[in-house]
Amino acid sequence: MPIISETDLILNPDGSAYHINLLPEDIADTIITVGDPDRVAQISKYFDGVELKKSKREFVTHTGTIGRQRLTVISTGIGAGNIDIVLNDLDTLVNIDLNTRTPKPNLKSLNIIRIGTSGVIQADIPVDSLLVSTTAFGLDSAMHFYNQSSMSQADEQLLAAFKSVLPKELDCAPYLANADNALLTKLANDITLGITLTAPGFYAAQGRTLRFDPVSTDLISAFSGFEHSGKRISNIEMETACIYGLANVLGHKAISFNIILANRSIQQFSKDPGKAVDGCIKQILEKITAAK
Repeated sequence: MPIISETDLILNPDGSAYHINLLPEDIADTIITVGDPDRVAQISKYFDGVELKKSKREFVTHTGTIGRQRLTVISTGIGAGNIDIVLNDLDTLVNIDLNTRTPKPNLKSLNIIRIGTSGVIQADIPVDSLLVSTTAFGLDSAMHFYNQSSMSQADEQLLAAFKSVLPKELDCAPYLANADNALLTKLANDITLGITLTAPGFYAAQGRTLRFDPVSTDLISAFSGFEHSGKRISNIEMETACIYGLANVLGHKAISFNIILANRSIQQFSKDPGKAVDGCIKQILEKITAAK
């Protein structure tokens, strides 16, 4: 088996993964990802015990336990580029022998659970609620560099329908990726489900206008008006499609929880985002620890 070069697999002097500064024993089989480094402690404060705290750049990691379940929380920072780094580094820790620099013969599948904030584009989805992404459209380019598995006919039709509503001014090639069905069954049985749009930026890419002229001025109306076989786009954020795409490529299971802090359709923002985030964190942790 070919040895992975030192420039492809970069390690720190202590043998830890280059970007996230972690060793294989530092992480649990269930990984919670958050964008904001400060949110790591917001989650780990509910652990019964924290065995490890490490940080490097925007990547903060806490590993601990709730009851008998071991969990890792890691911040990714914002955007698909950071997801590309974190998911590959995590996969490296569990599926590559760092001494021989070769893939392990028996590969491990991690449970990757995103807890992030988002804005909805449908008027009937309330602010401060929780939404799970069953499917995500990616407007970022990260997944175009990976060979992805072939889509079902239904997914091909769904993606084609989405491409047809993109404003003609946009020059992009969207992709589609799905959550893991087993995690959806275990963790999302009583939570609102939706299709998420992953944007490559926060402002113009999500239809916001400040002190610039956007290429397209009708993104929100185009996206909120999308409908295919009873399915619609519920929300916009910046990581989910890449998490789902990479998890599928690398053989991991992923699910994305979106804490809704804004409703773009009615221009409403949460009156107490900190309370909303904390309440949803507790709800999600209860689901994770109760799942078999």
